[in-house]
Amino acid sequence: MSGAQPLRLMLSSSAPLAATIVLVHAAAAACILLVLPGWTGIGLAALALLLGGAAAADRALFLGSRAPRRLEIGVEGPATLVCADGSTAPLVALGGIGVTRWWVALRITSGTRRSLLVPVGMLTPEALRILRVWALWGKLPGSGQPGVAGPQLPA
Repeated sequence: MSGAQPLRLMLSSSAPLAATIVLVHAAAAACILLVLPGWTGIGLAALALLLGGAAAADRALFLGSRAPRRLEIGVEGPATLVCADGSTAPLVALGGIGVTRWWVALRITSGTRRSLLVPVGMLTPEALRILRVWALWGKLPGSGQPGVAGPQLPA
């Protein structure tokens, strides 16, 4: 194993993802109110909205001590999620529909969090491109490994 440092990609919170999570939960709450009128429906709808707020805080705004802070991708290909409290968890790329122009979905193989969605805006455009290449090919661009293109040449 070489002594090369892993590539560190710093994650930032995503207000659009948080808004999407809350809106989807608000739609679910509205559906609950349509199906269950009365106090039962109101209570369940309120719980759905609270769940949406908690999910947005955890998955998009990164509030809390176990919130993701950065991704570390090793030169040989393995990746690790580093949380705010310093704990780490290995990552596996989902590939296929999990990697698009708009997001990269990653599976966390340990801990209570099972997945991490990295949409546009959580990383810089260059960092997201590097993450997409790693998620699709398991290698970093420009790492000297065969079959991986280097960085884009200037125009």
